[in-house]
Amino acid sequence: MNETPPIRRVTAPDIKARKANSPIVSLTSYHAHTAAIVDRYADFILVGDSLGMVMHGMDSTVPVPLDLMIMHGKAVVRGTKQALIVVDMPFGTYEESPQIAFRNAAKIMKETNCGAVKLEGGARMAETIGFLVERGIPVMAHIGLTPQSTNILGGFKTQGRDEDSWPLHLEDAKAVAHAGAFALVLEGMVEPLAAKITKSIDIPTIGIGASADCDGQILVLEDMLGLNPNPPKFVKSYGNLLQDIETAVGNYAEDVRSRAFPTPEQTYKIK
Repeated sequence: MNETPPIRRVTAPDIKARKANSPIVSLTSYHAHTAAIVDRYADFILVGDSLGMVMHGMDSTVPVPLDLMIMHGKAVVRGTKQALIVVDMPFGTYEESPQIAFRNAAKIMKETNCGAVKLEGGARMAETIGFLVERGIPVMAHIGLTPQSTNILGGFKTQGRDEDSWPLHLEDAKAVAHAGAFALVLEGMVEPLAAKITKSIDIPTIGIGASADCDGQILVLEDMLGLNPNPPKFVKSYGNLLQDIETAVGNYAEDVRSRAFPTPEQTYKIK
């Protein structure tokens, strides 16, 4: 009797091997039920620290604590079977030293059972990336518009508009690739620079507000579903859930007030 082979999760080396191959599909997810849907289509799912803003009403990603990332990471892993799950390391958990970064990255991986972590920063984080990779932790890097650095950047500002800054971004990309990152997120970056970086390094680039020439793309799930009333310029809406939810909640409220809900079909009878 033939048995169905078990589903094998995508791994960090699988993603790395996709460089200049078929485009890599990714979305964020923060909870089990949406992750289960995304899992059927995405190569990897990012449990991004954007959950602080999307799910918890924070003004930025800076206040997000490690335990919150772990809680959401566990939920996403439980809801999925095949996509690689990457969990963001939040602000303050990896910048101080490679040793502290390892301690926190190991905690994330052990408690969530995810397959990789992501951290922000280019050349300045190369030593830390190398330290983690040497100790068995796959790392996805992130340069360009790095949301944890908005207090330094002066907000969510597109990077690379001044061509004089391009060598620094290229240096960042090459440094993290050389350090052992298996992929690199390019966020909020002018298109020609993102395309140039993609051609200049041997690991996949994942664009978000970057270039169609990137090896893959990622969006925040709630943005592309139309739940954000003010999405970034780079978001293409693939749904209008904000209006759908508004309509559904309004209809429910009307039915309750008119006593049209619940009907006998939604209530229990005695034996």
